[in-house]
Amino acid sequence: MASRQDFVTLSPEEIKELFTRFQKLNPEPATELEAPNHFTLLVSVVLSAQATDKSVNKAAGPLYKVADTPEKILALGEEGLISYIKTIGLYRSKAKHVMGLCRMLIDEYGGKLPRKREDLERLPGVGRKTANVVLNVVYGEPTMPVDTHLLRISPRMGLSKGTTPLQVEQDLLKCIPAEFMAHAHHWLILHGRYICTARSPKCVECPVTDLCKRNGME
Repeated sequence: MASRQDFVTLSPEEIKELFTRFQKLNPEPATELEAPNHFTLLVSVVLSAQATDKSVNKAAGPLYKVADTPEKILALGEEGLISYIKTIGLYRSKAKHVMGLCRMLIDEYGGKLPRKREDLERLPGVGRKTANVVLNVVYGEPTMPVDTHLLRISPRMGLSKGTTPLQVEQDLLKCIPAEFMAHAHHWLILHGRYICTARSPKCVECPVTDLCKRNGME
């Protein structure tokens, strides 16, 4: 990554143009996690920590056909849940988290997803990024979940000088126009996943290559 002294940032005009292009190419981006309802979306995001969306979808698809509510997952028992998710990394700790959040949702929130960040972050396995996903996708709030893709490409492109998820989140919230915030994190995730890859980014195919500052790239 470029040093802070050499770091080049996008101007407000360039940022607006960048997201205008993303919007034209993909007006309604969505998470690639497959979930039949809001509760299962939360579970899938918890399961996706240090795992790919594809691996989560492959395991969770059969699970959600038999258990798509907190009550049904609890009825499976921890070992029953593990039988579905054992192909996902860290499956034992994730199973404990999912069972714990199911119990808390039932005991304290009537089986529904809470709307406040502090309540979401109380749930086992739910950190700031996961809470931001729920607040954005479920409740339509202008939050910015920062995963490994956003942490990597935001400084590279010139959207943030941050080196931590919180720093990048704060920078993006400040610089991205409000009109794009509903979908901004999905556009950036997809861009990082398929175009601005960690190794051999596809700059020739990139729709914003003329705007990108290429910080930290050879």
